[in-house]
Amino acid sequence: MEGEVGTCSSSLKCEIEGKGKMGGSGVVVVNVLESAKFPLSFWEIGVAVSVVLGYVMGLGCVYLTMPASDYSFLKLPRNLEDLQILRDHLESYTSDYTVQVLVGYCVVYIFMQTFMIPGTVFMSLLAGSLFGVFRGVALVVFTATAGASSCYFLSKLIGRPLVFSLWPDKLTFFRDQVARRRTRLLNYMLFLRVTPTLPNTFINVASPIVDVPYHTFFFATVIGIIPAAYVTVRVLILIIQLFMLSANDRIYFVLADFMVSGPCLLYPQNKMTYITILDL
Repeated sequence: MEGEVGTCSSSLKCEIEGKGKMGGSGVVVVNVLESAKFPLSFWEIGVAVSVVLGYVMGLGCVYLTMPASDYSFLKLPRNLEDLQILRDHLESYTSDYTVQVLVGYCVVYIFMQTFMIPGTVFMSLLAGSLFGVFRGVALVVFTATAGASSCYFLSKLIGRPLVFSLWPDKLTFFRDQVARRRTRLLNYMLFLRVTPTLPNTFINVASPIVDVPYHTFFFATVIGIIPAAYVTVRVLILIIQLFMLSANDRIYFVLADFMVSGPCLLYPQNKMTYITILDL
């Protein structure tokens, strides 16, 4: 078969165009999966390990400054029961060791965001119950932005092979959308942050791959996560307050709270609606 070899994207997909022996023209797509080769080099693994060790050392310093006690309750919450246990224990420490708890919270949250570890929503819930609504929202926005930025730069260094291996289709879609909206990229990135069109973890790790400038990524992250941060921070506080009210008072409390925070929950859920709005 005589043909011309097309583009090859990171050795994952090669397109060969040409004519077959039986006549006519066609396109043959050859998928080259490098399953036998680990996608990261030794240097890239070393960078990732160094980042992990940095976070571990930060947590170790926080632990050494805390008083001697039983810290078996310290674990990443995976459900509301774990979250309630962690909150009950940390509440007493927060008043006496505010700086240590704050630093420990920030290190854990940023670490989870950097390496895309599930469970940050429970950390956001915990921030509201420990530090209040407004300080909790500010803390979540800061840590989420710092973690997303750390993920951005780490992905810029070593993330390209992993992104191509794990999300080739999503990456193609994201790259095409970014190329189409390059002149108003901040609006598009802000839109992605406030809607579930693409997962936030994917946006963090894929943005440097598709050449989204960091300043655009940063401002879209800071502004875009505020509504979600407010809602998640409010949830656990709302649950606690509901249990402290009588049955009749709960109805009025829920209605009043919905009038204040309800607009943060109201946005279209259809992806085609998103694309139509963006193309206006």
